[in-house]
Amino acid sequence: MSLGALLEPGMLVRHPQQPDWGLGQVQSNIGGKVTVNFEHAGKQVIMSDRIDLMPVFEPPKAT
Repeated sequence: MSLGALLEPGMLVRHPQQPDWGLGQVQSNIGGKVTVNFEHAGKQVIMSDRIDLMPVFEPPKAT
C-alpha cells in the first residue's frame, strides 16, 4: 500500500520533487488520484502510485 492511500482531505502535504510549490492541502483522494491545492502552484492532481506526497505535521506559519 502506498502512502497516498492514507491521505485525507484537509491534510497538509509537500511534493518531494517540487519544493517551490510550497505547502499543499489535500482536497480529495479518489482511486489513487489526489487533488491538492498548493500555495504557489494552485490545484494539482497527483497520481499517488507515481509520487509519494510527504505529509506535513507542523502547523502552518501565521501570515
